[in-house]
Amino acid sequence: MRFPMLIAAVALAATALPVAAHHGWSSYDESKPVTLNGSFAELSWGNPHGAAKMRWKGKLWDVILAPTSRMEARGLSRAEVEPGKRLRLTGYVRRDGTPEMRVERVMIGDKTVELR
Repeated sequence: MRFPMLIAAVALAATALPVAAHHGWSSYDESKPVTLNGSFAELSWGNPHGAAKMRWKGKLWDVILAPTSRMEARGLSRAEVEPGKRLRLTGYVRRDGTPEMRVERVMIGDKTVELR
């Protein structure tokens, strides 16, 4: 009886750690929104969320997007953000100075899409 409970507890703990590590939003400074202007150098449109790279102020930034299903449901298509297309991103950068942004809003021309 104890062995199955131990196995269940270990399995639960093992799955909780990666989820907690992946969604560590506290590493981003939400008190200072930043807007990046430019175009993506690279784009990954997949699960668990979209990601891209964007050159801004002499650095190559990692850009963390929302899950693709959410972006598409809110009217943002992959074609609109393909590398080379001009866009503006507003979000939060990492507190430790790493050039990485968690995107809250994507603006393309007159169109604005809220991601969170």
